[in-house]
Amino acid sequence: MLDKDTIHIAETGLPFWNDLTEEQQRIICESAVIKDYRQGDMIHRSDDECRGVLLVISGQLRAYILSEDGREVTLYRLYKNDICVLSASCALDAVAFDVFIEAAENCALLIIPLSEFRRIMNENIRVELFTYKESAERFSDVMWTLQQILFMSADRRLAHFLWDESVKTGSDTIRLTHDRIAKYIGSAREVVSRMLKYFSDEGIVTLSRGRIDIKDRKKLSAYL
Repeated sequence: MLDKDTIHIAETGLPFWNDLTEEQQRIICESAVIKDYRQGDMIHRSDDECRGVLLVISGQLRAYILSEDGREVTLYRLYKNDICVLSASCALDAVAFDVFIEAAENCALLIIPLSEFRRIMNENIRVELFTYKESAERFSDVMWTLQQILFMSADRRLAHFLWDESVKTGSDTIRLTHDRIAKYIGSAREVVSRMLKYFSDEGIVTLSRGRIDIKDRKKLSAYL
């Protein structure tokens, strides 16, 4: 008997669900698993076998790459109802992309194993099109990140991050450490701390342990 929770999550979370045959829907519901991860858990490594397609039920994921000296560069983040197909990149002949995926928060994921997903993708053109479209959108995110790192000053990158984070959460309070922000914007913690101190001195933000409060959005927007 199929698990009702899995069926509901697949129906509501997979955009291509209604384009599947009944047999393909059954395969997904029988093979997919729901798994919980704690913040900081590694979900996918570049040297792992392809895990499959990940649907974020709750929480947040972070996809990043590592430089030769061990510096992390965050490529993008995934939130509730987002789908990660790069964790199944070996199913995509045109994609060779080494990426790490970790739980940025405690999260729950629906995981569709690679073998079943590849079979359905090969049978169903709409699933194949969705997969490549999703991959293209993520690569667009990657290009935006690289553009910021290569061509944007540290203060502007930090301002963009604070602004975007405030918009996403609907709050002027950002509860992140300097180290975590540095990982998100591809910088060093010392640089982030120095720029936040400057923003604080300018009256743009106030700082406390693990917390940043935006006090002057007009001044912050001048750096965007």
